[in-house]
Amino acid sequence: MGRLVRKPVVPDLDLQIAGLEDVLQSDIAGMQLAAAVPGDNYVERMIKYIPGEVIGFSMLINAILDQALKAGGPNAAMAGLPIAAIATGALLIGCVLTPLFCWYVREDGDAWMVNAMVSTIAFPFWAYLMGAVAFAGIHDGNFAVILVLTFTVISGLISPVASRPKLAARQEVAPPKDGPRLVEAFA
Repeated sequence: MGRLVRKPVVPDLDLQIAGLEDVLQSDIAGMQLAAAVPGDNYVERMIKYIPGEVIGFSMLINAILDQALKAGGPNAAMAGLPIAAIATGALLIGCVLTPLFCWYVREDGDAWMVNAMVSTIAFPFWAYLMGAVAFAGIHDGNFAVILVLTFTVISGLISPVASRPKLAARQEVAPPKDGPRLVEAFA
């Protein structure tokens, strides 16, 4: 199980021999039948769309900002900048880091673009739940739980589109055609 949501793989029906799907591979002279590879299920998608690493980064930054806000009062500042501005900047940086992290940890078969999109949308919800300083004036814990639960349940419904085997892999398995190809005939 990878860190990101996995795409289901649809078998290439052009490679299948009609009526012989149940025959063992060895009975078809070494021809390998394409099999469907299921993607992640609802619960796995729901869990993998949570941007946990970026939330951890955000929690550390917000702990520092929260201490500075408590020590300095409502007009607290760091390096001459208001804490509210720094907190908003940290929230925006988290929104930028989320798709970059998804791109960085991607593997073959991952639906990293879908994962990046959903996780980036999820990040502000989770930041609000964790009490990000950027939301200090409007934070309501009960509302935050309702938002996160609703978004997480809905996000599990977002499933990446199944991918077909790559053309190169299909050509390796396909039996050779008799006679020259059209391009070779004119060469």
